[in-house]
Amino acid sequence: MNLLSRFLSSLLIFCVLFSYEAKCQDTQSDADLLLDSETDYATASFKTNRVINLHSLENTAGGVLDFKISHRFGTIDQGFYDLFGIDAATQRIGLDYGITDRLCVGFNRNSVDKAYDGFIKYKLLKQSKGKVNMPVTLALLTSAAVKTIKFTDPRYSKATRLAYCNQLIIGRKFSDWLSLELVPTHVRRNVVLTDQEKFDVFACGIGGRLRLTRRLALTGEYIYVLPDQLAPDYKNSLSVGIDIETGGHVFQLHFTNSTSMSEYGFVTETTGKWTDSGIRFGFNVSRVFTLVNRKDKN
Repeated sequence: MNLLSRFLSSLLIFCVLFSYEAKCQDTQSDADLLLDSETDYATASFKTNRVINLHSLENTAGGVLDFKISHRFGTIDQGFYDLFGIDAATQRIGLDYGITDRLCVGFNRNSVDKAYDGFIKYKLLKQSKGKVNMPVTLALLTSAAVKTIKFTDPRYSKATRLAYCNQLIIGRKFSDWLSLELVPTHVRRNVVLTDQEKFDVFACGIGGRLRLTRRLALTGEYIYVLPDQLAPDYKNSLSVGIDIETGGHVFQLHFTNSTSMSEYGFVTETTGKWTDSGIRFGFNVSRVFTLVNRKDKN
């Protein structure tokens, strides 16, 4: 599939989802409203729409803009010489916007590979009890990224700089204290540099949140890449951290062996080893702004 057809396919999916959601908002009947009032939907399974690197069960609410700043510092093994990696940092800055409470989009810029990436995320099912009993939340994520760093390798062209990711996010808020999710993942890269690597990479992520207090929570995630798809130097991504909520901000402090914060990067290009001085300190900061007030928050 060429670049134009990929773009048109993504645009078509977006338009269908947007039109469907808009129709649902405009034609919701009194019976639907009554059903919603008798159904208790799970909320705040995670405090932001990210676990650490992985997307979480949550979406940015409709009419809300989420401004994100993320850093991953150098490895901590150099000690005070580079202040445990603080002297070396990669950054990511992005905006996520909730078109509706089920549909959100985002655009980001990552200093790793000088990459730009965007995503569309749609919540297919919402965990609930009452009139409607749904045991899990189910969301679909598709993203695309382009590397704009200058390459000297002739194997890189404009088309080969592109990478795509599709994820199905399946999760459940088991209690006010525990939320877990499973994330089957497919990454498509348009170029690989060794015969040991595959263009299409399949993986499965797992993420969780354990609430400690009203404002503190432990988080963790692990992404298992199926064997014989990547070169031996690449490792599975593992991250652990703590979330701190301060009203309009959520601070996510963590340790990870991944440098990139784009899906293709932390799934297929993680090189750090937790057992061999490959650990990095990092953080995400999320600040939300309400741009449109909506009566319907479902």
